[in-house]
Amino acid sequence: MAQLPENAARPLKPGEKYEPILKPDREYPEVTPYSVSIGVLMAVIFSAAAAYLGLKVGQVFEAAIPIAIIAVSLSSILKRKNALGENVMIQSIGASSGVIVAGAIFTLPALYILQAKYPEMTVTFSQIFLSSLLGGCLGILFLIPFRRYFVKEKHGEYPFPEATATTQVLISGEKSEETPSLPKEGREEAARSTAGPLLWAAAVGGLYDFVVSTFGLWTEQLSTRMTGWGEALATKFKLVFSINTSAAVLGLGYIIGLKYAAIICAGSFFVWWVLLPVLGAMPGMAETDPQVLFTSYGRNIGIGAIAMAGLIGIVRSWGVIKSAVGLARNELKLSKKGSASNSKQQPRTDKDLSMRILLLAVAVALVCTLVFFWVGVLHNFWQAIVAFLVVVVIAFLFTTVAANAIAIVGSNPVSGMTLMTLIVASVVFVAVGMKGASGMVGAMVIGGVVCTALSMAGGFITDLKIGYWIGSSPYKQQTWKFLGTLVSAATVGGVMIILNKTYGFVGENALVAPQANAMAAVIEPLMSGQGAPWMLYLAGAVLALILALLGVPVLPFALGMFIPLSLNTPLLVGGAISWLVGRTRKGEKVAVAQARQEKGTLIASGFIAGGALMGVVAAIVKFCGADWYLNIWAGSHSAAVAGLVAYFVLICYFIQAANKK
Repeated sequence: MAQLPENAARPLKPGEKYEPILKPDREYPEVTPYSVSIGVLMAVIFSAAAAYLGLKVGQVFEAAIPIAIIAVSLSSILKRKNALGENVMIQSIGASSGVIVAGAIFTLPALYILQAKYPEMTVTFSQIFLSSLLGGCLGILFLIPFRRYFVKEKHGEYPFPEATATTQVLISGEKSEETPSLPKEGREEAARSTAGPLLWAAAVGGLYDFVVSTFGLWTEQLSTRMTGWGEALATKFKLVFSINTSAAVLGLGYIIGLKYAAIICAGSFFVWWVLLPVLGAMPGMAETDPQVLFTSYGRNIGIGAIAMAGLIGIVRSWGVIKSAVGLARNELKLSKKGSASNSKQQPRTDKDLSMRILLLAVAVALVCTLVFFWVGVLHNFWQAIVAFLVVVVIAFLFTTVAANAIAIVGSNPVSGMTLMTLIVASVVFVAVGMKGASGMVGAMVIGGVVCTALSMAGGFITDLKIGYWIGSSPYKQQTWKFLGTLVSAATVGGVMIILNKTYGFVGENALVAPQANAMAAVIEPLMSGQGAPWMLYLAGAVLALILALLGVPVLPFALGMFIPLSLNTPLLVGGAISWLVGRTRKGEKVAVAQARQEKGTLIASGFIAGGALMGVVAAIVKFCGADWYLNIWAGSHSAAVAGLVAYFVLICYFIQAANKK
């Protein structure tokens, strides 16, 4: 069984090198008709499923993990030899679906929401398709110069939770040709020892999440408000505790680890247990529900903190940006002189697209974006220039922030950054004369481009880290990612139009689309001459600066302020399990604790994979019209008790399975 080297997840010692599974001096099957066709098929299927689920419940599941499971299963069934490189390519092409969907559904449904109030607005397939396609392409192109920094130079410094889980899936069933010293029986036993816990955990986690989301046999989100004393605390003091009992989120917390999970939760606890009680004690706030306080005040302060964290990240990354630009300039000079010696000396696993091709592609993408804004959206050249400049500057600068967020917590604060982009863009547009319905369309399409670009940057750094660990060719991943982007953008555009005609985004029984509704709520008053909660944004920005001065990691803390409490607390539980499982016990060798920690990572990866895969199944079941959810029972006190018991049993299984020899 192929295994990651021991130094894959830790900082390298001076002079130490990382050797991936697929050796840099050998060629392996990567881009083949099989891998490309399966990758495109996965992009279509998961784009449709993720778009529906995201618009229905406001959560986009990460497609990388279930696609990796399917790729490994198919290669095993078809008995393909040396399929690891092909499977990485399938995952990379197919995973375009999740990031394109996240970028599109967070913004573009707002066009339909606003259209219900402003019938003169027109929304076309080309607007949705091109904003997703161009945003995705810009995200890929802007990220490529930073690949070496995030995946190589920062080796072992970032946890890369989703990349870790996906890599474990990809290598779990791969019989290694790199360890010939093991006899066949030994290799098969090693495969079982790694694949077994992963598959069992995927089955347990998938079944657990499917049962609760499809049938509601127990309450998925536990809260102190389910009790009399808890409701009294919420009403009088605005104090609430809540936790999502999903197996997938628990696994994510394990991979993130206790340190970052604690920082994320610290941000959440600050909002829910300090800020909201203080706000509730103010005159006129006594009757306001804590959730309303969070939505109206806490979350907006979180947006300001995320925006400032982004600016701090840009300032701190300025050296990286300058070095990337300098590298681009030097490589371009070499390419002009016709020198290809540098490129030939580079190992296969460290080759990016040539700088000449990259700059040409950036120029083409930027020209297409400008023409799209001018001809397809704004119909005014100078306003299109303004929109173009806003998109280019913000998308490029925030690319490093999005990649950094994914590397740390596996969660991209793209909605918060996009919201700030929309606010800035709206203020600029109003200043240059763009108002009313046309201004709203322009702002939302531009927001869609930025949102998709940042979503793609965050998602693609995961693909590139997976390829780095395994030993794929980065330039091949970068080249074929554009195909996945094209297919996913076309699929999302079609699905969104169909869902709008079938369900709609406004009115009774409409799709929820919470992020898009938030975007519409922000854009409308700005374009109508009203204001935004600038003081709340400023408060969050000041708080972020104070945290930075104190040495607290700002981005994870700000993410905790923005993301609901119920989704942050299970991260802390998972992080605590990671600490408990991985700590060295009295008289125990460090290697034993490390092996136990790695086994826990397999189980956590299984929870994430199973939960994500069954999320697709649950979406298909609901889309087919089957409603098996026990609404009355799911809202009862008994279901809450059942949820607490089920979650406790799940945690016990996790700890016991990780400790099992």
